[in-house]
Amino acid sequence: MNFDVTLQIIVLIMSVVVHEVSHGYMAYWLGDPTAKYAGRLNFNPANHLDLWGSFIVPFLLIISGSSFLFGWAKPVPYNPYNLRNQKYGPALVGLAGPLSNLALALIAGVSLRALLVFGMADGFLAQFLSMVIFVNILLMVFNLLPIPPLDGSKLLFTLIPVSDYTKMMLEQYGFIFLLVFLYLFQGVFSALFGVVLSVFMNYVVGVGGVI
Repeated sequence: MNFDVTLQIIVLIMSVVVHEVSHGYMAYWLGDPTAKYAGRLNFNPANHLDLWGSFIVPFLLIISGSSFLFGWAKPVPYNPYNLRNQKYGPALVGLAGPLSNLALALIAGVSLRALLVFGMADGFLAQFLSMVIFVNILLMVFNLLPIPPLDGSKLLFTLIPVSDYTKMMLEQYGFIFLLVFLYLFQGVFSALFGVVLSVFMNYVVGVGGVI
């Protein structure tokens, strides 16, 4: 396994763990202690990583030269019926994950901009920060797709209320819909991701183009 592949997987693991823990903390803040009782409100990767989603799938995507990279950790459990705000609580819990990825990208982007200003953007640190930006913007855009079980579906269900039975059915078969979407519309997703990444690089890092 070469260094770039190793670095991508390390950054992806770090990012999906932060993503899932953010869901748990938001749910806890809104009144649901399920994640706390399950021992998931911590950043220990051993408590969150999924063999397929955190290692095998990302590795296969990387070595196959796929134009997109995604992965996942074990979902942090939460009970939406414990949330104080039943209308907007699930959407806020769902949004916490992508926002955590945006926060990581912003921290890395500002740091990379500082390295560029001081002419220090040729070393490992700059490469690492660039990878953090790339992976976290990708995770944010991917998870905001309004397809169950992705976080974007929680926002969609808030805007378009559906019955609990319909939600359950959509989430049960959502992964199939997601795979079909990525197969048929991979170019559309790649274009959307490219636009978001380009805007981020221009306005946060201060350089044109993408990584």
